[in-house]
Amino acid sequence: MRALVFTAYGDPSVMSLTEVPAPVPAPGEVLIRVTAAGLNPVDALQREGTFKAIDPYRFPKVAGNELSGVIEALGAGVTGFEVGQSVIARVGKSELGAIAQLATTSAAHVAAAPTSIPLADAAGLPLAGLTAQQALGPDHLDVRAGERLLITGAAGGVGQIAVQLAVALGAEVTVTASPEGAEILRGLGAAHVIDYRERTVSEGPERFDKVLDLVGGDTVSDALHALEPGGALVTISGPPSPGSLTVIAAPSRRWVAAIVERAASRRIRRTARALGVSYEFFLMHPDGAGLAALVREVDAGRLSVPIDSRFPLEEYRAAFERLESRRSKGKVALQS
Repeated sequence: MRALVFTAYGDPSVMSLTEVPAPVPAPGEVLIRVTAAGLNPVDALQREGTFKAIDPYRFPKVAGNELSGVIEALGAGVTGFEVGQSVIARVGKSELGAIAQLATTSAAHVAAAPTSIPLADAAGLPLAGLTAQQALGPDHLDVRAGERLLITGAAGGVGQIAVQLAVALGAEVTVTASPEGAEILRGLGAAHVIDYRERTVSEGPERFDKVLDLVGGDTVSDALHALEPGGALVTISGPPSPGSLTVIAAPSRRWVAAIVERAASRRIRRTARALGVSYEFFLMHPDGAGLAALVREVDAGRLSVPIDSRFPLEEYRAAFERLESRRSKGKVALQS
C-alpha cells in the first residue's frame, strides 16, 4: 500500500510517498481503508524530532495522527463496529500511521463518522475536536456558564472548535486573531476579538477567568497577566508542565520526560504562582467515547468542522507547506 513515511528526523525532505506492507489488525484493533487524513502542527513536530528524546521512532515511520475511512476488517474481540462502516479516529500517539491507504488503530480510539458532512471532511474532527473538548472539560479548564474565556490563536482548527464548544457551555468568549480570522470567529460565536497585530492582550483592559492558549511563546506569559487572581491557563503550545510528557514517553524514557517537564516550565510556573493563577500544559489523548460525543454535536448542527484546504495524497508537500505556513484557517486534509 502507499503511505507517507518519515525516513529520518528533519525538514520536509525526509518525507516520501512509498509502498509499505499493509497493516494487519491485532486483537482489539480495526483495519480502516483511509478516505482522508487530517494534518496538524504536531505532524511537523513529530517529523522534526521534537519528541525523540522521550519517544524515539524506528524508521521508516508511517506518518499521521487522525483519519476518516471505512472499516476493512476487525481484529479479534472487537464489538460495536462492523466491516463497511464509516468511521473516524485519532490513532495512537506512538503508533501514528494515518496517512496511508490502510491504517490500524485500537477500537477504543474509533467512533462512527458523522453522516451530515462528507467523510473526507470528517478527518478534520478527531485531533482538533478532542483537544478542544478535553481542554475545556472538567479535567482541565472546566469552563462554566458566565465565565470570561480567552482563546489565543483561535482561527486554526482547534481554536474554531473550541470557540463553538465554549459558547455552547455559556462562556463569554474573547479570541486573539488577525483581521482575516476575526469574521470567521465572530460567526462561530466569539463575543470579542483582539487583533494581536495591534496590541498584546495584557495591554488592554480585559481580564479573564480562564485562558486556552494555542500560540505559546511570549503569548503565554502575557495571557497569564490578563487573568483574574485564581484564574487558570491551559496551553497546548507552551512549556510542558510536570506530568504532561510522561504519558507519551516510552517506559525507558520517562525519567527524561520528568526532567524536561520540570526544567522547561519552571520559569512560567513561578510567574503563575506569583500572580495567583495556575498554569498547565496538556496533550490530548485518543478517546472514542469523547469523539462520539463530538460527532453527535456535528450531526445535530451544533458543531462545524473547519476545513481550510484539501490536497490529494500525491500533493503532500503542498499540504505540509500550507500547514506550516500558519496561514490556514481551519484544518488541512490529505485525501487518499
